Amino acid sequence: MKRSCGILMPVSSLPSPHGIGTLGRAARDFVDFLADAGQSWWQMLPVGPTSFGDSPYQSFSAYAGNPYFVDLDLLCDEGLLTPDEVAAVHWGGDPARVDYEAIYRGRLPLLRKAAERGWQRDSGAVAVFVEKNRTWLPDYALFMALKHRFGMKAWTEWPDEDIRLRRPGAVERYRNELAEDVRLFTYIQYQFFRQWEALRAYAHDRGVGIIGDLPIYVAMDSADVWADPGSFQLDERNIPHEVAGVPPDYFSADGQLWGNPLYDWDAMKRDGYQWWIRRIEGAARLYDILRIDHFRGLESYWAVPYGETTAKNGRWVKGPGMDLLRVLTGRFPSIQFIAEDLGFLTPEVRQLLEDSGFPGMKVLEFAFDSREPSNYLPHTYTPHCVCYAGTHDNAPLMVWKDEADPADITMARRYLGLNESEGFHWGVLRGGLSSVAELFVAQMQDYLGLGAGSRMNTPGTLGGNWQWRLLPGQITAELTEKIREAARLYGRA
Repeated sequence: MKRSCGILMPVSSLPSPHGIGTLGRAARDFVDFLADAGQSWWQMLPVGPTSFGDSPYQSFSAYAGNPYFVDLDLLCDEGLLTPDEVAAVHWGGDPARVDYEAIYRGRLPLLRKAAERGWQRDSGAVAVFVEKNRTWLPDYALFMALKHRFGMKAWTEWPDEDIRLRRPGAVERYRNELAEDVRLFTYIQYQFFRQWEALRAYAHDRGVGIIGDLPIYVAMDSADVWADPGSFQLDERNIPHEVAGVPPDYFSADGQLWGNPLYDWDAMKRDGYQWWIRRIEGAARLYDILRIDHFRGLESYWAVPYGETTAKNGRWVKGPGMDLLRVLTGRFPSIQFIAEDLGFLTPEVRQLLEDSGFPGMKVLEFAFDSREPSNYLPHTYTPHCVCYAGTHDNAPLMVWKDEADPADITMARRYLGLNESEGFHWGVLRGGLSSVAELFVAQMQDYLGLGAGSRMNTPGTLGGNWQWRLLPGQITAELTEKIREAARLYGRA
């Protein structure tokens, strides 16, 4: 990886008049800003369809795109919607926050109109798209149609056991019965990927690559688990034996109970990890670099008995380690990976990172623990790493300044030579930009110097997350030039 820099900015946070960021004009404007600001990378959060809680890390599919991100103005340009139809929908009252309830109510009826008008016109192109995505799209479209039939309940709660367990005959019966909705969810994906591929090509033309997150686990309530229960640790009724989480630590006395189903690694190994090969192929259609979330779970993962209310009573279980990673790197030699190697790291995890050859992560907000030395301090880096000011799970720098232990902030001021004339956030950004790390990434909020209300996610909490949005006009020509000069000064532009 060449010496470079990028900005972390969720698609949902882009400005738009329709309640949430999309793949249209604002996304191209952001690409233009990145290019003009000397940035080589746009890092995003996962772009899959979100479920309860609105987290992009709990998606209905590891492959599908989020219907919320389909740009409505582009659909109007195609004649599939009218501006009056779009304007008639209430998208929320605060342009600085995503109102997911309003989006949920208003989006699908419009996309249904577009599908009704476009299905026949685009039938040939849709057929090609379906064939290209036959390993996941038919199951996903039926899964979503079934969820709407059953009041959006999790598939484990569907009242018809035949379709819940995918018994012979039930799949085809429902596929015929729900054909209209299956077409709807198929067409939405067709439009998402058309718009995505156009945006990605535009970014590449401007010299900007896309870094995407690959969550290590998939959601229990997903087409992935419903359609392929044999790849997971489930019983004969497709109920998990154990679920994913992380153990108690300094941040949480109860640990974090994520609830994702665990993989049946023995079954996956027997067929050469085909499930993971398909997953990487899907992700490579979206991104240029893949960040493997919770990388340490590939060495050992925390398994919590199903039904527990906290993650306390879990156990460490060995993961596939290099056995899986050798298959993936051998199959995809041109794909670059970043290992999210945060959390409880053992010598075995560190060895796996070294054996993989992937760059790990260094987070500046973790560097200034006044109680003990940290290997996140820039003078400890080797070049083959990625330095982050903070991730989407961290407070933006100006919030961190006010919320962290004052002794830690004092240490940061001493170490980085922070001063009021430069500005606290600019001084921390300088610390990352000037480091030897091959890649430096900061949240857009950090370049803007935003404070309270701009945090994307607070781990372990439900509600109020994933809502922050950029406002029109916040990115100025002066800010763009200042970011470019900093990137140029430290050899990253």
